Amino acid sequence: MAKQALIEQRPWLLASVVAATAFYFLRDNPIGEGTWGLLAKGASVGLLALYVLLRVPRGKHRGDGLLLAFALALASAGDIAIELDFLTGGAFFAAAHCAAVVLYLRNRHARPSPVQKLIGLTLLIGTPLVSYGLSGQANIAIYAAFLGAMASAAWMSHYPRYRVGTGAVLFVISDWLIFSRMGTYNLAPLPDLLIWPLYYIGQVMIATGIVQCLRGEQPVR
Repeated sequence: MAKQALIEQRPWLLASVVAATAFYFLRDNPIGEGTWGLLAKGASVGLLALYVLLRVPRGKHRGDGLLLAFALALASAGDIAIELDFLTGGAFFAAAHCAAVVLYLRNRHARPSPVQKLIGLTLLIGTPLVSYGLSGQANIAIYAAFLGAMASAAWMSHYPRYRVGTGAVLFVISDWLIFSRMGTYNLAPLPDLLIWPLYYIGQVMIATGIVQCLRGEQPVR
């Protein structure tokens, strides 16, 4: 019954899950290393952007929905571009983080708790520091400043932290696993196993958590 409801009411979300699963299992296959792999990877988050556009109702929250969809579309472009050129992919993701920060700052928590403030500050400062420690590269730390700002702003927003805030943290951890490949830390086989699932699950949690709030299905804080 739940599966049928998903198919009928959220087909683009289901299609996104199918694309992400296909990419995960085909990425080391000759099929997944070519055009089909790029299409599956890009479609995974690209379909989430379409899901957001179709699920957010018209009204005062439409602007937030468009910002979220824009951030997801930029991330989708980054997913494809990073397979072709790492710096171009990073630029797309930095732009996606900027769009997300604007969204979260528009929806700041009115009365954040001291613990919430501490975690937000830790994400803001700690994300680029850990990224530099893992990679040993200054350009990675610069990118990670955008990543940390996104995660911090998500945590400090009024969206549910157990969905949106946690999703942003999963995004950070996924990128840390990428950066660990660039430095002296050998975390194998964790990067191969977890980079894509953590990133994609984080994006799904962010997209669905915000959409439910914008539709009034989830209370905001």
